[in-house]
Amino acid sequence: IKKLWEGAKKGYREQTLVGVTGSGKTFTMANVIQELQKPTLVISHNKTLAAQLFSEFSSLFPDNRVEYFVSYYDYYQPEAYVPQTDTYIEKDASINDKIDRMRHSATRSLLEHRDTIIVASVSCIYGLGSPEDYREMILAIEVGEEVERSKILKKLVEMRYERNDIDFSRGKFRVIGDIIELFPAYEKEAVRIELWEDEIERISLFDPVTRHTKKHLEKIYVYPATHYLAPPERLEYVLESIRKELKQRLKKLKSQEKLLEAQRLESRTNYDLEMITEVGYCTGIENYSRYFSGRAPGERPSCLIDYFPKDYLLFIDESHQTIPQLHAMYGGDRSRKDNLVNYGFRLPSAYDNRPLKFSEFESLISQVIYVSATPSVYELKRSSQIAEQLIRPTGLLDPRIKIKPATRPIDDLLEEIKKRVEKSQRVLVTTLTKRMAEDLTAYLEDLEVRVRYLHSEVKTLERSKILRELRLGQFDVLVGINLLREGLDLPEVSLVA
Repeated sequence: IKKLWEGAKKGYREQTLVGVTGSGKTFTMANVIQELQKPTLVISHNKTLAAQLFSEFSSLFPDNRVEYFVSYYDYYQPEAYVPQTDTYIEKDASINDKIDRMRHSATRSLLEHRDTIIVASVSCIYGLGSPEDYREMILAIEVGEEVERSKILKKLVEMRYERNDIDFSRGKFRVIGDIIELFPAYEKEAVRIELWEDEIERISLFDPVTRHTKKHLEKIYVYPATHYLAPPERLEYVLESIRKELKQRLKKLKSQEKLLEAQRLESRTNYDLEMITEVGYCTGIENYSRYFSGRAPGERPSCLIDYFPKDYLLFIDESHQTIPQLHAMYGGDRSRKDNLVNYGFRLPSAYDNRPLKFSEFESLISQVIYVSATPSVYELKRSSQIAEQLIRPTGLLDPRIKIKPATRPIDDLLEEIKKRVEKSQRVLVTTLTKRMAEDLTAYLEDLEVRVRYLHSEVKTLERSKILRELRLGQFDVLVGINLLREGLDLPEVSLVA
């Protein structure tokens, strides 16, 4: 711990913590954060591990802002085109409301508090709205202030809050006479603003279900309902820029005799322009993000890191896995968009709605500590110093490995499960496919084994709940595909099959 924080205070930009599995690397990270007193970003390579780190940091820093920032999709099918079969796949996604609230809570905490720790997946390098625009759109309301009701309502609509007097949920507001009730995108509680003519008479937080008032406030800052927004005066520039790009692109496609592609692009883009003009939004609006944020062609988008102050501290957990993921994100996104642009589904500006290139990510690093039991050459070569953590405080030894013939694996597994259950211990079973995981779970359930399965189709927050229930003993056996991910802490498990 001392070596790392002293290194950071000496101004070392990059350091590595080499710690064996089970040596308490998270505890070391927490102590370094406590010593340096800087806003901190911890990047993890999967959502389940990020949730575990979020839980651990929350218990280690009960009086500070610990936030969780991962992709908010439960299901995501990106827009794509397969020219070989002439198949266009429309974007389809299911957004998890709770994770969306946590993402908004994370950016709000960064703008309000320095004692903020954000645990994120690699999605934190994907394009997010500009922090300058986000700050500019904040609504400040104070008791005693004189302001017309219509001005508050207009501002809320500009901040992408939706008026709905019946379905009162996150990101919506309703109006009853001189009372405005608002459900912020980042809160569990709603806000009631009471006016007397044009004066703010009272501001209170209330429970949206029971409607009980929780507390009265003198002043409140309301943050936008989305990260992707632009000041209203920029809308005309956006529309004009899209029209200009469309004209240039159509000219090029026609010169190449791609008439079908030109006709497709023209009708799709004109429809989008009409939607943006009428309602300020269209499906796939993120493809025009370059114009909304006022960026030049090829300029990197804003991301979560831009919401941090310049002197922030970065930990890359399980860096040997996380860094290759950060490397790969830009290339994967670019290759998918090539077909969309070449075949007239999107304008070339869609390329600029993207994750950061790895070189861009590196340029945003202030101070970083790579954390891994097996760091790769990249981390070791770049680090000014390497701290080793090779002692397990638990005294646990590496597990014994037995190799058995695959003649009667299920019968053998059942015998092993019975032995563990008698000792109140847990079992992990890994399979090759999702189907095999589900079939094996059903088979074990028929034999009255308390069993659950876990794979990528299980919702993000549900995964953490299942792992917690396994540790609490609500069931004994967990079947899955890649359960043996780095960093997963399940001390109650005594057998992996």
